[in-house]
Amino acid sequence: MDDLIELLAIPSTADRPDDLRRALDLVLALVGPGFEVRRFTSGGKPSALVSTPGHPRVILNAHLDVVPGSPAQFKPEINGHRLYGRGAHDMKAAAVAMATVFRDVAPLLPYPIALQLVTDEEVGGFDGTGHQVAQGVRGDFVIIGEQSDLRIVAESKGIARVRLTATGRTAHAAYPWLGSNALLTVMSAVQRLVDRYPVPASEQWVTTVNVARVDTPNTTANVVPHAAGALLDIRFPPSDRDFAGRTHQQIADHLRSVTGLGVRVRLDALGAPHWADPGCAEVRLLQTAAQDAGYTGALLRKHGAADGRFYSAAGVNAVIFGPGGDGQHGPEEYVDLRTLPPYREALTSFLLSLAG
Repeated sequence: MDDLIELLAIPSTADRPDDLRRALDLVLALVGPGFEVRRFTSGGKPSALVSTPGHPRVILNAHLDVVPGSPAQFKPEINGHRLYGRGAHDMKAAAVAMATVFRDVAPLLPYPIALQLVTDEEVGGFDGTGHQVAQGVRGDFVIIGEQSDLRIVAESKGIARVRLTATGRTAHAAYPWLGSNALLTVMSAVQRLVDRYPVPASEQWVTTVNVARVDTPNTTANVVPHAAGALLDIRFPPSDRDFAGRTHQQIADHLRSVTGLGVRVRLDALGAPHWADPGCAEVRLLQTAAQDAGYTGALLRKHGAADGRFYSAAGVNAVIFGPGGDGQHGPEEYVDLRTLPPYREALTSFLLSLAG
């Protein structure tokens, strides 16, 4: 608990590289000596792979970065069975649990295992897990310690960050017919996308478009805007063939066919959806381990993207399996301390069962 409290007090956000390294070094120190440690750096983001010799049968993956929070959130507080703090649920508590399970169990296993620690998941994962996978890091099975209340996430959505831009012709607002309003062009394009992918009234496993921002450099009411843009966050399931398995160019062409030719489409980032075989032996053993620890081990689908997508794209089964809690990215984020012992128990039982 002391190590977790210390880790939660570190404001390891993307804009604080020293704190990212401090969080990584703290967890590496918690694991201790006796293991091979490979360090990586990409885009200024440090990461590490701690392992026993050989090709990993299992990789335990944890991210140590967090989204920004108020100063009070970096002063962890325990209230009953809840530990409050930025990153408590997403996902420093799981990171500490994974690190200690790796430390204690790895020497007992007759097969190789690895602990993957990254510091950029909250800003896309490309310089952490993505970079390590690009450098050849692989395992037979990967467990991502994101929050799941000991359920198993075998499927999660992909993500496309999209920018729409349009150029018009300025004019005096009293004579709008003399100009071409770029802001109206962008808004019309956004509306066509939302019509194609409407916001569902309740949770559904469908493609969604979040309109994050619509803007223009124009600041004067009596001027027709000559330029405008929109920022979109699109989440898509593996079954949507307009996005899944498509290249940047193919997705841009598809979006252009929906929005019309009046706007330019640029993909700032593209993350593939994640899928793991729910019937594979590792998933079944992990379900059994969760059930033995007093939980259902039920299969779950997640709308948010996670680092498992990098392994899924490389043909490696990866699942999300983490403790319980609530409020991630919010002002009242907490991890449910009651779920941490069974979480450690389930990870340990799973790893030992693979040895059998």
